[in-house]
Amino acid sequence: MNFQLSTNRTYISPGSWFALTYPFGWCESEDAEDSFLFYNPDKWAGNFRISAYRGESRGYAKECMEDELAHTRGAKPVQVGNWKCVYWAESFQENGNWYTTHFWITGQGAVSVECSFTVVKGENIKVAEEIIASLRVRRDDEKSWKAVIPVRILEINGINEAYDWAVLTIKKQLTKDFTGCEADIDRIQQVMDSGRFKSEQRQAWESFGIAFGTILVNEMDGMDWVTVIDGKQEYPALRFADTEVMVYPTKLVWDAVRNGKTCNLKDEYLRIRTEVEKALSK
Repeated sequence: MNFQLSTNRTYISPGSWFALTYPFGWCESEDAEDSFLFYNPDKWAGNFRISAYRGESRGYAKECMEDELAHTRGAKPVQVGNWKCVYWAESFQENGNWYTTHFWITGQGAVSVECSFTVVKGENIKVAEEIIASLRVRRDDEKSWKAVIPVRILEINGINEAYDWAVLTIKKQLTKDFTGCEADIDRIQQVMDSGRFKSEQRQAWESFGIAFGTILVNEMDGMDWVTVIDGKQEYPALRFADTEVMVYPTKLVWDAVRNGKTCNLKDEYLRIRTEVEKALSK
């Protein structure tokens, strides 16, 4: 299944419950648990939120829509793209300004989807309707999705935690600073080769891989974190621009260690840099 659009970015929820496309220039931001927030950080045009809930019956989505129609004042059925939705809106005042939050309830089978879009009162909501129209809900009998998407908040938090642990560990053991530059590759290698970590300490080895990946991002312009969706596996990786050059930092280190091999980060760095240079020359 191909989710890529030239003028949009793709988001696939944790667990691959749903996918959608949102405008290029927008980004995902921290929000409440099980709620996903998107907005344009450079020119605010509204906050789009989406949540998905799985019920016990195959008619759960339809039941949620019917309940909303029956109990929410002003709720009405609408069509957004191919999706039948229940829509209503509420206005409120904040810091002297008026805003409106638009709500849509939709879904498929056992998955109910709730969307909202908060904008300055009277502003156009076309962008939110386009996002909803792009929505895809994965059926229980559908094959697992495979895609590479912009890095999600979920993976960003994991990357930051792993990087912080690796940097703190390296500083403690070597009593040297760590700035995430090419020169620090030798410091990661020194700690990895110190014998202080057992082969089964997967989280430690993956964290060293994340530190190495951060150096790649800092040193190679165009190298960025992405999220890989491969069936039930979802993990951070690196992709160079819009090329096929992919790097899997956590697997790079951990796979070598668990197979009793040595991972030479300097050699890997030179190999990856060569791949990037080849991609640039095309």
